[in-house]
Amino acid sequence: MDDKRTQRGTGTHEPGTVERLVAAWLAETERHDPAAAGEARAGWERGALPERAAQDLATWVTARITDTGFTEDEGPYVEGDVRITPADKDAVHDWLRARGHAV
Repeated sequence: MDDKRTQRGTGTHEPGTVERLVAAWLAETERHDPAAAGEARAGWERGALPERAAQDLATWVTARITDTGFTEDEGPYVEGDVRITPADKDAVHDWLRARGHAV
């Protein structure tokens, strides 16, 4: 499980979605909890996130959806370093489930 194929998204999602979002999540986590980020990065590099990190990633990607399709009148704009669509969130959740994590 340590080759790059294990890090790719599943299904019909854009290739690289998981890698892009994990990189953003790790960078943000590093700013707030360096120890947790180090543990998560080590797991990511091995191709197997620890369960706590997997749950944090699932929650983070859900909370950071920035491209909702709503207009300003319909919903709030969510500012973030990366654009995250509902499909991106699904790609990350699919990737986590495919690796045995309950999401």
